[in-house]
Amino acid sequence: MEAHYNPTDIEQAAQSWWDAQGTFRVTEDPHQPTYYCLSMLPYPSGRLHMGHVRNYTIGDVISRFQRMQGRNVLQPMGWDAFGLPAENAAIKRGVPPAKWTYENIAHMRRQLQRMGYGYDWDREVTTCSPDYYRWEQLMFTRLLREGLVYRAKAVVNWDPVDQTVLANEQVVDGRGWRSGALVERREIPQWFVRITAYADELLDGLDDLPGWPEAVKTMQRNWIGRSEGVELDFALAEGGEPLRVYTTRPDTLYGATYMAVAADHPLAVAAGERDPDVAAFLDEIRRGAVTEEALEKLEKKGMPLGVEAINPLSGERIPVWVANFVLMGYGTGAIMAVPAHDARDHEFATRYGLPIRQAVGPADGTAIDVQAEPWAAKDNLVTVDAGEFSGLDFTTAFNAIADHLEARGIGERRTNYRLRDWGVSRQRYWGCPIPVIHCPDCGAVPVPEADLPVTLPESVSFTGVKSPLKTDPDWRRVTCPTCGGEAERETDTFDTFVESSWYYARYCSPDADDILDPRANHWLPVDQYIGGIEHAVMHLLYFRFWHKLMRDQGLVSSDEPATNLLCQGMVLAEAFYFDSDTEGRVWVAPSEVDIQRDAKGRILRATRRADGVELVCTGWTTMSKSKNNGEDPETLVERFGADTVRLFTMFAAPPDQALEWQDSGVEGASRFLRRLYGLVLDHVQAGPVPAGRSDSLDEAGAELRRKLHETIAKVTDDLGRRYTFNTAIAAVMELCNALGRYDTEGDAARGLRQEALEAIVLLLQPITPHLSHSLWQALGQAGAAVDQPWPVVDESALARETLDLVVQVNGKLRSRIRVAADAAEAVIREAALEDENVQRFLGDGAVQRVIVVPGRLVNVVAK
Repeated sequence: MEAHYNPTDIEQAAQSWWDAQGTFRVTEDPHQPTYYCLSMLPYPSGRLHMGHVRNYTIGDVISRFQRMQGRNVLQPMGWDAFGLPAENAAIKRGVPPAKWTYENIAHMRRQLQRMGYGYDWDREVTTCSPDYYRWEQLMFTRLLREGLVYRAKAVVNWDPVDQTVLANEQVVDGRGWRSGALVERREIPQWFVRITAYADELLDGLDDLPGWPEAVKTMQRNWIGRSEGVELDFALAEGGEPLRVYTTRPDTLYGATYMAVAADHPLAVAAGERDPDVAAFLDEIRRGAVTEEALEKLEKKGMPLGVEAINPLSGERIPVWVANFVLMGYGTGAIMAVPAHDARDHEFATRYGLPIRQAVGPADGTAIDVQAEPWAAKDNLVTVDAGEFSGLDFTTAFNAIADHLEARGIGERRTNYRLRDWGVSRQRYWGCPIPVIHCPDCGAVPVPEADLPVTLPESVSFTGVKSPLKTDPDWRRVTCPTCGGEAERETDTFDTFVESSWYYARYCSPDADDILDPRANHWLPVDQYIGGIEHAVMHLLYFRFWHKLMRDQGLVSSDEPATNLLCQGMVLAEAFYFDSDTEGRVWVAPSEVDIQRDAKGRILRATRRADGVELVCTGWTTMSKSKNNGEDPETLVERFGADTVRLFTMFAAPPDQALEWQDSGVEGASRFLRRLYGLVLDHVQAGPVPAGRSDSLDEAGAELRRKLHETIAKVTDDLGRRYTFNTAIAAVMELCNALGRYDTEGDAARGLRQEALEAIVLLLQPITPHLSHSLWQALGQAGAAVDQPWPVVDESALARETLDLVVQVNGKLRSRIRVAADAAEAVIREAALEDENVQRFLGDGAVQRVIVVPGRLVNVVAK
């Protein structure tokens, strides 16, 4: 019967039926409970990869399950369509970014539809469409008028290859995250959104998100980085503006032995104007690392500026240096260095022979050697050699010194944040135009709401990386809406994270004649959001921030955009390469590799099939084009069908763990579906099903029906609460095996097979919806599988007359016994001790005690 299973025909038929019925088109029904399930929208690169497939299959399984639970489910899809890849493709291929993007969207939409995902395509949004981005332009102009948006000169991360500013999060090891170019520091005008105004709420709100992974919340807490400290002045020995620093450790002030400033600090700039050696060093720093993370990995370098500061407590003169590990954009651009109690300061002091002076020590008096290594503890300490502040614990010292500095007017307590305002300017073309007009008389003027959207010209040609907006006078030159004089449009475009920060809300009312309409509150917050943890401090933080902005504009009523977040694991595959004298490192697709493995599956030898070249295996690594180890979902669907691909991606690993791709696993999933297809056809071809009675089943039938309803209970919990899709599938497979072994004849047995097969089809509907659609019809049921309610557990079927219990002797399995389900503990003990195998393993040993774990096991403890 297996040969009749034709995935292509079955899947096309199911999808045609869903399309004709408008199955996944959803409207707001105030009488039906809602469920909003959302996967992060993709960038339209042109082809789906297995990471997409895993993410979207997880979302579709959850959505279909919730639909069968009777909820009105919203599951939309759209396109994060602006960004550098389209521009780079335009430069490389000579094709306008818009044309390249829209063609890719059309292709990827077809791929998603072929996978059978239940999206409401009527709600599709494309972020590069003026119908979408006009509303974020409107939001921006409102925020600008309210002072939550501002323009300022800032030292930025400049990618010299992509010719754009990068957010700190987009700089990896000092290089642009897309181009790989060494990032430079430049000072240029930028537009900022005041995310720092929401720092406390963003931080405190994490405590109200129990459905978010702790790892994501920890990353956001660290990124926001709230700290309690003191801001204080170090007077300069030669007079002038004092050097202001911020420290969370005022208790170590007596240990400050030098100061360090950023390359752009006025003291460093002034020294550079006096000394060409300092000037050269400043240039070197400006070409170096630009983020705190990158600076931590750099060799610490510096130069003295010939300036001294005065310690406000000890009165000691200490030198001021410029150092490559201090950034102007963080804090005050200057630090007090305490090498005895800070690893970075210690490394620098050791390199340049600067003093290392202990300021705190263990409260129990244990000796420490701060010359050898820093002692950075904050607990169980006391101050030492700190004048009137000696012998104090951390909290007492903090407060006493802070009070002293405030009384003298040279310091104050301050709460600081690591978080910086969100720089949303990008010096690129393919993005949403920032809706501002620059007038020589009126300054920066927001574009009037009636004139929105400011439409990006899509028919452009590229001659290089410079934005066409800067070279298009017809687009750039406009009239000032305030004074009527000549003015120019802003040629910067938004960071694409602006589009992705609010798309989820637009899905709720995609045709609204405003940013949002009341339908947003019908659906929001999102019940289940699904996406990668790599977005924890970028998209997921902006996503939360923008929701609060919309709330304060009266557009939404909730405080957070999503109640639950699931971060799916990466899809991994083995990767193979060889090094060539002419081609460099050549990556060979796994499908082109012959592999010899040992009994445990470890690779002994790998060669390229075409010519026998020896290959190196990197082991399990993320699927990527660069390593040529990706699996093409489209090819897999052609070969096995969408249901097989869906089944394997859900069965291979729990959703939050990495999935190790194995072709044998895909083939195994295909075999299972063919076997299920055969089970149903064999049953149907045996003729009509008479009305059987479950109360007339024999012992084998009762056991099978019990397993059926135990499986329903487990799959319900696995899909609805635990999201362990792999164990749910395993349970259904076990049930199918049990059904295959059940060969009892008669009306009751036939009825049981029908009941079991119907349940199996419905339990698999969220995972393999096309086959379920076909088999539901084959089983003679009215309606479609997708419209059926979820199977309900029959509690009476779970009742047992007998129980099989494991029996252990001294913790080791030795036998099994069958007892009455309601047997008393004493009866169970007696049955275990009388068991022949138990007696054999006991021998002459004396029984010390018998432990009964109800419903599971008996453990006999003996000498």
